[in-house]
Amino acid sequence: MWNSDRAIAAPDTLRPEVSGADRAHAVADQLLPSPSLSSTSAQPVPHLTVQSPGSGPKIQVSIILPVHNAECWLDDCLQSVSEQDFEGTLELSIFNDASKDKSMNIINKWKIRLETLGIRVIIGGHDSPSPRGVGFSKNQAIAQSSGSYLCFLDSIIGCQVKREPPNSTERYTRWINNLTSKQLITQVFTSYGPTVIMPTWFCSQEWFSQVGKFDESGKGVPEDLLFFYHHLRKGGGVFLVEQCLLLYRYHPYAATHSVLESTIWQHRVQFLEERVLQHWTTFTIWNAGKQGRKLYRSLSPVNQKKVVAFCDVDENKIKKGFYSYEDSKEKPKPKIPIRHFKDADPPFVICVKLDLTGGTFEENLESLNLQEGLDYLHFS
Repeated sequence: MWNSDRAIAAPDTLRPEVSGADRAHAVADQLLPSPSLSSTSAQPVPHLTVQSPGSGPKIQVSIILPVHNAECWLDDCLQSVSEQDFEGTLELSIFNDASKDKSMNIINKWKIRLETLGIRVIIGGHDSPSPRGVGFSKNQAIAQSSGSYLCFLDSIIGCQVKREPPNSTERYTRWINNLTSKQLITQVFTSYGPTVIMPTWFCSQEWFSQVGKFDESGKGVPEDLLFFYHHLRKGGGVFLVEQCLLLYRYHPYAATHSVLESTIWQHRVQFLEERVLQHWTTFTIWNAGKQGRKLYRSLSPVNQKKVVAFCDVDENKIKKGFYSYEDSKEKPKPKIPIRHFKDADPPFVICVKLDLTGGTFEENLESLNLQEGLDYLHFS
């Protein structure tokens, strides 16, 4: 548990040859019934140590737990591991990323309890002056594990979640819990990030090796988003267990807060251009305001030329008639028409925030009888 707002576990996609979702769900159904896993995180630097439990039966599932200064949440987290009712072989792979609090004392206490219950515990880590970061810690915990499947107790089959405290990130939590199976793919470009949140991921060791390691650049890097994008590039699928199996804790010291919005934005735009815009000849940006103009300015020159219009409901913007891109080096400056959404042509890249207009935006969109993923995508 890496001082992050992570929580339980969910299952990732498997390689097609491994009978995909059916096999993943079979394992997930056993692993995930107890809705209590909460997480921690962290991993090492200079001198790495690993406590190996020795040989034994082949492990089916490895719970991956990076830890850094997580004493406040570790007891709850490890208690949730002890309460899992998975009937196969299970191990807990912990990597301590230079914790300076009492995390290791708690881990050693729980190691005895968990191994009494038949759960193998592997502990690695380092005691350097500074932590190496979430990505490094996850990679080390995975490297020392032996399970066929990985369950990220910090943590691509996903699940619904319960937020703690209950009223934190209400819109985000509604979004997480209400995506359809199709939207798990079509809404991967939004500012919310992965459509199955990292604390719920479940995937095979084999697939993790195919996708590659988490980015180890450290603080300020969205390692889960980058891994998720690589997963999709490799052709991985995304599935959701429609049960609330995770207590997803929010707190102000979460590693998530170290990632700048501008960093996330840059990766999202790049992924949108790579996966969608290169295949579109023209498109309309829905929102002639700040977010829509920001997206336009962030696009490559090639994709800027594909924007045939902005659309909006604001009469003042529509009356102005156009948006002039004054920072362009072109002469004359590009002027993009601004139209009412009913007069605009799809496909749309939508830069309007969901669940924020009392349903008005959603009703406007529905009135056009468009198909998500074909006629429009959300980038809000």
